[in-house]
Amino acid sequence: MRRLDDSTYVVYYDGDLFRAYHSDVAETSFATVQDLNSNDRKYAYIIWRLSDDGKNLRLRSVNDKVVPKETKDSAAIVALLTKNASNPELFGEEIEFKKEK
Repeated sequence: MRRLDDSTYVVYYDGDLFRAYHSDVAETSFATVQDLNSNDRKYAYIIWRLSDDGKNLRLRSVNDKVVPKETKDSAAIVALLTKNASNPELFGEEIEFKKEK
């Protein structure tokens, strides 16, 4: 992961490039992640948690049954995230990444 500017990062993972930036919606901090290798440049919305030692990153993506992938308008996405902020189904399973040397 490398900082591109004050709010945008470029992430290289498993041969793919992603652009990520921070968003706050309904008192929740999200990262918006854009797949730069995709022809249609698809977006994903995630929450993240970094361990105190900085070695483990845990991610949970927004469930596409709650916020459908077909939703393209950012205002509509914000409205769905706000509406479902307390919905336990908003996020999928947690995945963990470990920092490699």
